[in-house]
Amino acid sequence: MKKTSGEGIKIPATDVYPISMTPPAPFHTELAALLPRLRRFARTIAWHREDADDLVQTALERALARSEQWQPGTRLDSWMFRIIKNAWVDEVRGRIRRDRVLAPEEAGEHVGDGSAEAQQQRIAIEQAIAMLSDDHRVVIGLVLVDGLPYKEAAEILELPMGTLTSRLVRAREALQALLSDQARTVP
Repeated sequence: MKKTSGEGIKIPATDVYPISMTPPAPFHTELAALLPRLRRFARTIAWHREDADDLVQTALERALARSEQWQPGTRLDSWMFRIIKNAWVDEVRGRIRRDRVLAPEEAGEHVGDGSAEAQQQRIAIEQAIAMLSDDHRVVIGLVLVDGLPYKEAAEILELPMGTLTSRLVRAREALQALLSDQARTVP
């Protein structure tokens, strides 16, 4: 079919659609499906919701800018977890001031609510995880929070399996010690 311009010249029709009407590429579809897992992982290592959201956004920007580096048929989730981990390392290195004086906003969300005890436990766990080293937080996030197999977590972190296993053992012990210390100090 040919279209006519205003001057009567025949212009061949092309199958050009506005960007909003083109179907998403498989890469974009898979990336969108990973968003909840990426956010959960970022929340585990960054602890603050805003930092986690910024971390996911940074990782998505990096992934989209370098999408040609991802090879179809490989694990997109592993690639994205590695990007998040590297973005977090970059963020931590760039920070001058780490500790926050004020309690997080979430600490007061459920005051007087029947779920206050569960909320207190959640906050205690978050605080304990935040007190872990970055290496321990990343391992806890991948294996315990996101439920990845040890082998896959080792590949993401580019660590030998034995190093990942021993790091996870130390992270669990440190987390248990922190939680038991918090339990003793709660009136």
